[in-house]
Amino acid sequence: MWPSLTILAIVALVAVHIWWRRKFLRQQRQVQIEMEDFQRHQQQTTTDAKAQQQVLFNSMLEGLLLLDRNRRIYLANRAFKNLFGIKTELRGKTIMEALRVRELAEIVERVEGEGQMFDYELKLPDLSERWLQVNAAAISNSAGEREGTILVFHDLTRLKQLERTREEFVANVSHELRTPLSLIKGYVETLLDGARNNPEVAERFLKIIERNAQRLDLLIQDLLTISALEAGRVKLNLQTVELRPLVEKVLGDLKPPADNKSITFVNQLPDLVATADAGRLEQVFANLVDNAIKYGRTQGTVTVGGGRTEGAKIEIFVQDDGPGIPPESLDRIFERFYRVDKARSREQGGTGLGLSIVKHIVQNHGGKVWVKSEPGKGATFFFTLPTGGP
Repeated sequence: MWPSLTILAIVALVAVHIWWRRKFLRQQRQVQIEMEDFQRHQQQTTTDAKAQQQVLFNSMLEGLLLLDRNRRIYLANRAFKNLFGIKTELRGKTIMEALRVRELAEIVERVEGEGQMFDYELKLPDLSERWLQVNAAAISNSAGEREGTILVFHDLTRLKQLERTREEFVANVSHELRTPLSLIKGYVETLLDGARNNPEVAERFLKIIERNAQRLDLLIQDLLTISALEAGRVKLNLQTVELRPLVEKVLGDLKPPADNKSITFVNQLPDLVATADAGRLEQVFANLVDNAIKYGRTQGTVTVGGGRTEGAKIEIFVQDDGPGIPPESLDRIFERFYRVDKARSREQGGTGLGLSIVKHIVQNHGGKVWVKSEPGKGATFFFTLPTGGP
């Protein structure tokens, strides 16, 4: 009997062992599956966090650069790559390998010693004259050990350009005002010193003073006009304007200076109707025709013409047969105070703002303006306007 009981006990123990083993294996497998799910979840969470981090960094307007403790690039956002014109992957490279900007590498060395640096201006060594403001700081762990460096870049190029434009504008205005003021002051002092007692001399000096005072008045008016145009303070009174009668009026007003040079006007403009501010448009024609008279040849011709173009636009031109404009001046002719021949322009009484005013008025109408010229073959100024008729 005992052998039978022993055998039964052994069989029972084996069965229990098998049952527990299977249960253990099932539990082990379940634990393994749960661990794998947990790891996948963690990996997905990490991946999502990195993706969100990258989206956040790429949405920044400022350039961002993260360096590890070995001064190798750990992260560079999209704005940083755009600032430096980089298309390739930067991760793992040093600054000199990726950018070849020694001054930037020196900033990193300085930050490692000082801990931070603010508002450092950096000019990139390229033709675009790009200016950047760099703010940098060292990254340390809880133990105070350096883990890396973070650098933030702000693009100052537009600000620098505006600053240079402002400085040039102030310098140009000062120069333009200085000449007539100096003449007025000099002739007034001469009159006060006794020249007023000579009627012929006094009359000649007073005419010079009057001419320069008129030049000052014209310059101030043009400055106020272009300032209002550039600031968007000019509201256009848009209406239907018949162009040919408007041109005839401008040509009639400018006939005396044209007659002084025996210049013939030719109005080839057909009966066109535009949507425009009649007063401002008259200013455009007056400036262009006046320039054509001043810089056209004596006994020459000034022609105004135009026609419809595709896209419901009207294209108008004003042409002279003078010496033309040098190729190097064509791109700058519409800049404020730019003159092809400075001495001749001042002699003619120009302020250097007429073409800039023309450009802004035309652009405010939704059109564009340009010039074509060859030395010795005159110049033709074109501009477009929205059509006002069928």
